[in-house]
Amino acid sequence: MGISPERLALTLALGFAIGCLPIVGVPTALCAVVAVRFGLNVPVIQAANYAAMPFQLALILPLSRFGGWMLGHRAGMPSALGHASLQAIWASGSIASHALAAWLVIAGPLVLLLTLALTPVLERVPALAAQSAE
Repeated sequence: MGISPERLALTLALGFAIGCLPIVGVPTALCAVVAVRFGLNVPVIQAANYAAMPFQLALILPLSRFGGWMLGHRAGMPSALGHASLQAIWASGSIASHALAAWLVIAGPLVLLLTLALTPVLERVPALAAQSAE
């Protein structure tokens, strides 16, 4: 059974956006859950997820900075956490939460834009065009 260009574009867009989630290890499982829940093609969403992996790593710091800016959070930590290991835990949690907040804001529009951009491209693929005509 084939897949329409629109559905394929949405699957690729979701896989790529979820693949950029700034928490290493989570996107693969999340893509599988989303694909099964919404009846999307699991191999296609995972391929897009894996294609996004370099972006995931490259975007952690920019997303963290953007998230910190969005939340109005200055760098630092409560003075009660004076021990070096506690500082490292606090810093990593703060970076992750800021990056996740920024990703949550950016992911929706990214899926929409990628879906709109990919649909006309995929409609030009003969096998997919024949599928959408049926």
